[in-house]
Amino acid sequence: MRHEPFQNAPVAENTSVKIRPAELRDLPALLAIYNHAVAHLTALWTDRLEDLDGRRSWLLARRNAGFPVLVAVDGEDQVLGYGSYGWFRPADGYRKTVEHSVYVNPGLQGGGIGTALLKALIDHAKSAGMHVMIAAIDGENGGSIRFHEQHGFAESGRLPQAGTKFGRWLDLVLMTRVLDVGDTPASSMSAKLDA
Repeated sequence: MRHEPFQNAPVAENTSVKIRPAELRDLPALLAIYNHAVAHLTALWTDRLEDLDGRRSWLLARRNAGFPVLVAVDGEDQVLGYGSYGWFRPADGYRKTVEHSVYVNPGLQGGGIGTALLKALIDHAKSAGMHVMIAAIDGENGGSIRFHEQHGFAESGRLPQAGTKFGRWLDLVLMTRVLDVGDTPASSMSAKLDA
């Protein structure tokens, strides 16, 4: 399923942070934030640093799929953080379920940037007709778990030792937020088999 790009959805804004769609000129900042998370955090379960071409490919792939990549910027348009979402799983039965990620510049956590990004992603997902948003969090990241709880997410599962980084096993906590309580979804089957 493809939905309208974020550019057609409203932009969230508070007094010090503006949320807007990411642009190619933002790639160096997105790369720096991403690589910092890879090198220092368990938010990303990979040891591979990316280069500018890798982040460009990621951004363009998200855009082409109709998914948002949003940046939080200050009054001088400097990138403070970014967020995005994409399919939770590729099977058609998950077509109304997305998994999101939010990353904030080191040292700027707790200032409302993550909240502004998450609220904008939730608003976008709702307007795109998504039903559930999922967060996949390192089980030891109590700050992220509490952050998501404050925004209506509930723990839905814990997978012990599902990943590894920095020489230790990591538990994966899945948190979900139901975005709508609409009717039962229509079938995605485009053709029926003859009996």
